Amino acid sequence: MDWERFRRVEIILDEAGIRPLIGVVPFPEDINLDRMGSGTAFGSVTYKPRYSWDDAVTGSIPSDDGEWSEFLRKLKDKGWVIALHGYKHVYTTKKKGIFPLNKFSEFAGVKFYDQLNMLKEGLDKLESWGVPAEVFMAPGHTYDKKTLKALCGANLMKVTDGFGARPYRRFVRNAGRVEVLRFYPISRKRSECISDKYGFTTLVLHCNTMTDDDMDALKKMITSHREHFMDYGEYLTEGLVDRGAMGNIGEYLTAYCKYIYVKFRRVKTAPVAADKPAGRTPEGRSAAVEAYQKRVRKKKAKKAETAPKKPEVNDEDDDEDDFITWIE
Repeated sequence: MDWERFRRVEIILDEAGIRPLIGVVPFPEDINLDRMGSGTAFGSVTYKPRYSWDDAVTGSIPSDDGEWSEFLRKLKDKGWVIALHGYKHVYTTKKKGIFPLNKFSEFAGVKFYDQLNMLKEGLDKLESWGVPAEVFMAPGHTYDKKTLKALCGANLMKVTDGFGARPYRRFVRNAGRVEVLRFYPISRKRSECISDKYGFTTLVLHCNTMTDDDMDALKKMITSHREHFMDYGEYLTEGLVDRGAMGNIGEYLTAYCKYIYVKFRRVKTAPVAADKPAGRTPEGRSAAVEAYQKRVRKKKAKKAETAPKKPEVNDEDDDEDDFITWIE
């Protein structure tokens, strides 16, 4: 975690009197979560601050399991709600699951009993820290039907994900009986969070990737629309509506459309090389063909240089070992 950015977000929320939901990874091994370099041991990942800031303002950085536990308990005592944010936060499959916002997952595509064990071990870890999880937060927002059954098996019945204007019940067939998971939707776009008409939703923040402009925008948004924000603990007490098959299908299609839109937008806004041939003019096509042929020739030449050479065969002494070694 980038502790400087996290502390800045924490201060913004504290000043506004907002007590949010925080996702906790019990056994972190995702190197993308380590934005502070290596150093002090911290769970399964190492952290070391690269910055010099005033601990009197921002608070100290947890450096071991005990301090991490104390840090989380202080947040819980302030009214923050704890969510189990996966297991290791390592994406092991390329499955989108039943909420296809991304094409990678720690849970979707994993066997049921493996998912169940991951959830139980994660819950036990947070319990040992004195901060039992109330909500499940899937890494990458991806999970499948087996995840829902595993959540029922682990008795973790609240999930922060999905789309909708209100918290909803999702019915899960599990071991011959029907169980009910409670979903607390996230926002499709930021404007929904401050709409007078939309209903209830969740603003998702990833502190690690927030820029200074993002921080300023968040503070301005909360200051200008404070009446639209509520504590997450209060959100958990809101009434639920039933979600049927058609609602699940609509949610899936909406998530998949957003996945396509974000993917297209990234391609569209990707930097373009200055010497790229312009348009479909004859000059542009000729230049593109020439550049392609040049790349092919270069690739073939490089392959020829690195390829193992067949040894010369001596007719007088045909050494079978040489032939075998070359084949290998």
